[in-house]
Amino acid sequence: MQLGYNEIMIVSKYFEDINDFINLEMGVKRFRGNMERFHFNPIPLNQYSRKLFPNIETFHIYNKEDEIFKDGRIIKYVIWYKVSYSRYLEEKEEMNEYKNIEYTQEDRNIFGNIIPIEVHSFGNECFCKCTSLKSINIPTSISKIGNSCFEGCSSLKSIEIPTSVIEIGNECFKECSLLKSIEIPTSVITIGNWCFYKCSSLTTINIPTSVSKIGYGCFEECESLTSINIEDVKYISKERIFMNEPMLISIKIPENLKMINGKNIEKKDINEFIIPSSITKIGDGCFYECTSLTSINIPTSISEIGDGCFVCCPSLTSINIPTSVIEIGFGCFYECLSLTSINIPSSITSFGYVCFKECTSLTSINIPTSVIEIGDECFYECTSLTSLTIEDIKYISEERIFMNEPMLISIEIPKNLKMINGKNIEKKDINEFIIPSSINKIGYKCFYECTSLKSINIPTNVSKIGNRCFYECSSLTSITIPTSVIEIGFGCFYKCLSLTSIEIPSSVSKIGNKCFSWCSSLTSINIPSSVSKLGYECFYECYSLTSITIPTSVSKIGNWCFIYCSSLQTIKIPTSVSKIGNYCFCECSSLTSINIPSSITSFGYGCFYHCGCEEELKKNKKIPKYCFEESFEEY
Repeated sequence: MQLGYNEIMIVSKYFEDINDFINLEMGVKRFRGNMERFHFNPIPLNQYSRKLFPNIETFHIYNKEDEIFKDGRIIKYVIWYKVSYSRYLEEKEEMNEYKNIEYTQEDRNIFGNIIPIEVHSFGNECFCKCTSLKSINIPTSISKIGNSCFEGCSSLKSIEIPTSVIEIGNECFKECSLLKSIEIPTSVITIGNWCFYKCSSLTTINIPTSVSKIGYGCFEECESLTSINIEDVKYISKERIFMNEPMLISIKIPENLKMINGKNIEKKDINEFIIPSSITKIGDGCFYECTSLTSINIPTSISEIGDGCFVCCPSLTSINIPTSVIEIGFGCFYECLSLTSINIPSSITSFGYVCFKECTSLTSINIPTSVIEIGDECFYECTSLTSLTIEDIKYISEERIFMNEPMLISIEIPKNLKMINGKNIEKKDINEFIIPSSINKIGYKCFYECTSLKSINIPTNVSKIGNRCFYECSSLTSITIPTSVIEIGFGCFYKCLSLTSIEIPSSVSKIGNKCFSWCSSLTSINIPSSVSKLGYECFYECYSLTSITIPTSVSKIGNWCFIYCSSLQTIKIPTSVSKIGNYCFCECSSLTSINIPSSITSFGYGCFYHCGCEEELKKNKKIPKYCFEESFEEY
């Protein structure tokens, strides 16, 4: 079947990138002119791509950062990102449409408890601690109820949730002590953590099959809850109720619960539970605190094991993970005190944060070459772990094991580790490590806290240096970044206390926030003209930095960017800069000269507080008074 003009327009509405549109028209002759047929923009546009959609009449603004055009044929704007109700009233104009209006706590303080029909969601803590609130009408326009929305509404006795709501946030009804019953509609998909915590009067609740996620401690300390109605119960153990498909979720059974679906509970040994083959994912915290669980069979239908899935299962001794599983969530086996070994299949690509933390009986583990990311503290306090099997070791230093390609990743070596791949560990000086030329990315925290690292070569294949890559490499004195690198991650050189200078090539377009924070020996640095923004805390407390040249490509200097750079004497801000962030040059006590171009339209609070030329800058009437204040609360 051949697609016509109308069909291809429908398909191309789901394109995510301007290149998709261009490739379509260049690759298929009959679809040339497709972009000209659009009367709205299906993707965010810039100055270049705007020209490719000449007939737009309705302009969609998808994100706060999107470029907005007010030209030619445009007669209507549709705003998709979240805005408060107050802002909506301030900015709304005839013919404009807002798709995501949130009723915030501030809105409620101004407009009260009667919800306008234009609102689409309740913000976090919207009605929090409204102790006099007894009832509320939620309009059918609402799709989400935010975290802690009705927390501490101690007079709330009943509430009707409309069928438009799909998500109920964390701690939403926490400590609603008079709430006796609640009807959850079949539209709801997610019930957040501790949602009904300490709802001491709640006696019964209905959970429809639409619910695919129930958070931790959802009914904890609901001391009057004696009956639950659940439409799709899979198994009831002594500790938890397992329900739903295709994602298996669970609820911790309150001690006082007597009946489920109108029948007395018959609790069974959890080790008799067989996960049905209809299940494709085991949800977050599913077996959380199943203290008597000794083993479990995971069927080959499972592709993902959720975050914290087996946290605090102290009796679990072994588990077999099938090759169908591609993801193990963070903290998955945290505090599985009896787990002695685990087989990781080659389908796994990452271990989450604290995945095996405090698995004190774990003696050995294999890590296949498929793994490209290992979370922080993955084997922290695994006091019995003496042996690792790793299929693709690159180098073993005194501090870390480096492995894998094309992205280099690393593991902090547990103190008790004695053997790798069946051989005694031979730890080497990390300065002897040469990064292989096959590596194209240096991963997150790769050299994290390698305190003896003095220098390192980065091969010309590397295009990205990951977040916190050289974090607290306190002995690192120099590093050469090749022209292949285009991105330096968040906190990359944070607390590299011995780093005196660094040359950033013109290929780099992004320098992450906190990139050089606490580089106390850094005296000079070049910023190439390819960089458009200096992020927050970028040079925080670089108190040896005496001068810096900001290129004309930079349009924004972030919050706290040069705070406590006490040796910085002069700085020239180019006319390209339009915004200076909060406390940007605060406590730059040696600063004697700084120019303020007319291009700056936004000054951050306290941006010149206690800087060396503060008195001179105060004479400039363009600079607001709050720029010289320590706190901006009064403004």
